[in-house]
Amino acid sequence: MMRCVLLVKLILLFLATSLSAPVSSNNDTGPVFQLTIENVIGPATDDYIERAIETATQQQAELIIIRIDTPGGLDSAMRTIIKNITNSSVPIAVYVAPTGARAASAGTYILYSSHIAAMAPGTNVGAATPVQIGGISPPETLKDKDKSKKPVADDNKSTLQKKIINDAVAYIRGLAQLRGRNQEWAEKAVREAASLPADDALKNNVIDIIATSTADLLKQVNEREILIHGQKRQLKTTGLVLKEINPDWRSRLLSVITNPNIAYILMLVGIYGLIFEFSNPGAIVPGTIGAICLLLAMYSFQLLPINYAGMALILLGIALMIGEAFEPSFGVLGIGGAVAFVFGSIILMDTHAPGFGIDISVIATFAVISVILFVFIIGMAIKARHRPVVSGLEELLGNEAIVLEDFEQKGRVNIHSENWIALCKTPLKKGQAVKVTDIDGLTLQVEPLISSKQEPVS
Repeated sequence: MMRCVLLVKLILLFLATSLSAPVSSNNDTGPVFQLTIENVIGPATDDYIERAIETATQQQAELIIIRIDTPGGLDSAMRTIIKNITNSSVPIAVYVAPTGARAASAGTYILYSSHIAAMAPGTNVGAATPVQIGGISPPETLKDKDKSKKPVADDNKSTLQKKIINDAVAYIRGLAQLRGRNQEWAEKAVREAASLPADDALKNNVIDIIATSTADLLKQVNEREILIHGQKRQLKTTGLVLKEINPDWRSRLLSVITNPNIAYILMLVGIYGLIFEFSNPGAIVPGTIGAICLLLAMYSFQLLPINYAGMALILLGIALMIGEAFEPSFGVLGIGGAVAFVFGSIILMDTHAPGFGIDISVIATFAVISVILFVFIIGMAIKARHRPVVSGLEELLGNEAIVLEDFEQKGRVNIHSENWIALCKTPLKKGQAVKVTDIDGLTLQVEPLISSKQEPVS
């Protein structure tokens, strides 16, 4: 009996010890979230990264990995992403992968801003010179200067161009200083569009890790100390669950409508729909579709770098083409409208960032469609409206009728082989030609007309 009591006490002691023992660190830590940036960086990418970081923060993630493969993108979207990374309470590793991927232009800045910068073998980083904006060309590189053997004065560069470059240099050097990375090469990537493969990037303190896979990256960052808002934190990534956050329907929709080609098409469909609705009130369908498309286009344009001079030229071009339909000018208005439309479309996007231009084939297609639509189709519709009526009661107006009997004020006339009651203020003779001036129900208003059957009164 004593042995049984002792055994029960030992079991209870064991259970109490197990329950009170500290849980392993991996049970205390949250999962690792993986995000993906592919192709160009734009408003949809910014929205996706921001909401994914919020989700990871709410679930107390141990680490966020952003796999990146991009040629660059919009400066505004890039800076918002970097703000989200630098303000994140969850450590963020930017991983250039898979093999053959790149972090060019805006991708270089994002890589520099991360708590942990990693690259897969066979990837590259750099070429962070701001692309041409508003007609400003990238700066001349040092290599170009050496080849020319001629000094280039700063006065030869526009003030705005120098501001853009200096601002970009200061920005990336600030990110490099924040993360303890190579500031000199960062400046070189901006001023000279320099680029490095993964091995050289590691040697030059541009990145922290070369990892062959996400699993290898998690293994290498385990127990690594990083600074989060000035406080040291040790990562524990062994055995953690990896969760992927893919763009949801909202991000995918935003990605579609902020595509410059799609936004451009939505704008034109919206304008065409409203023009058809105004020209034919009550059609409803063109106006409804046009209003929806135009609102979507306006939403897209407020997220994209739009040149309002280009927008004005497009609207002017459409107005001139419509003017050609109303007032034929032997093609002057039509040709001028087409030229204004094409030039406006070309300069509509105020950036040369990769992936944010309007395809020239789309511009040419809609220019041709617009000319055909406004000049020919609407022109023919307007001409048809001005043709005399050939059917219905209105067709009788202005036509000639023959008096069937002598009468004063009221009598009968024949028109189009039909007999009608007619009213006239002057007496009429049988066989006299009259002109129909008005119709009141089934009664015609007529007035005398000198016809070939009558001899003029002397």
